[in-house]
Amino acid sequence: MPSASAYSAETDGVVVRVQPSYLAAQSDPEANHWVWAYQIEIVNLTGTPLQLVARRWTITDALGRVEEVRGSGVVGEQPVIEPGDSFAYASGCPLTTPSGSMVGAYFMQDPEGHMFEVAVPHFSLDVPDARRTLN
Repeated sequence: MPSASAYSAETDGVVVRVQPSYLAAQSDPEANHWVWAYQIEIVNLTGTPLQLVARRWTITDALGRVEEVRGSGVVGEQPVIEPGDSFAYASGCPLTTPSGSMVGAYFMQDPEGHMFEVAVPHFSLDVPDARRTLN
């Protein structure tokens, strides 16, 4: 997934990479509706299997409005990621402004039942070729 617009963070041996992309075909700027997809890859560099139990997202639009999203797992799954393996999925985010940002965390559990938080890097949602706004 590496590219110029990819974002990455590592927490305690777990790497999270994010690749956002604008979905022009699903967006309707005249109706104040912009949509982005984002691909996530979670890589387990630890020596133990880890289960992704829950997630938390903070979504901010260009006007500074904030939405908090929490839930179990991702895309209906609570995957176990073996040492050296990765888990990838895609999801999306609609906004009522032409730009915004997301940041979040995954809550991982090891085989002994210990939970820890893994950072999802802060990433920008921007319409291509639009005037850039710091989000």
